[in-house]
Amino acid sequence: MTEVTSLTGRLLVATPALTDPNFDRAVVLLLDHDEEGSLGIVLNRPTPVDVKDVLEPWAALAGEPGVVFQGGPVSLDAALGVAVIPGGEGPLGWRRVHGAIGLVDLEAPPELLAAELGSLRIFAGYAGWGPGQLESELEEGAWYVVESEPGDVYAPDPQRLWRAVLRRQRSELAMVATYPDDPSLN
Repeated sequence: MTEVTSLTGRLLVATPALTDPNFDRAVVLLLDHDEEGSLGIVLNRPTPVDVKDVLEPWAALAGEPGVVFQGGPVSLDAALGVAVIPGGEGPLGWRRVHGAIGLVDLEAPPELLAAELGSLRIFAGYAGWGPGQLESELEEGAWYVVESEPGDVYAPDPQRLWRAVLRRQRSELAMVATYPDDPSLN
């Protein structure tokens, strides 16, 4: 068995060649990656559903736009809260994933975290891969793997995140940001 180097906390950026509509121009933050598989959330799929309509107690803490994001095609009836808390250990009810990015226990009282919480995003569903599945997709060239930044979690214009993440790369990936939505029209 090959050793798996953890990609937890990194971003998967869909290549233009990825044809799965669930991941067209998706930017996925990996929350967990090990030999047992991978779990992440799509950062750039806002829905029209307001947070206050599904998790009213958390609505005041949700960053703009204050909507639920579709985190991926798996378990759309489950919610994940992701927030940025710089520095220290973080409050009870928050678990660090990578750097200042962590998961919020949505069962905890919001007031427990309110004072320390940076920006909060709520995601319905997640993206998941079984053992070796993500590695196969990486070998096939379906994803670019890049470093995440805390601001990626709460990008004010999530529809532009794919291009923004690629544009900030200091390699030929920056050119991919100019790839047209429909290359057949070129």
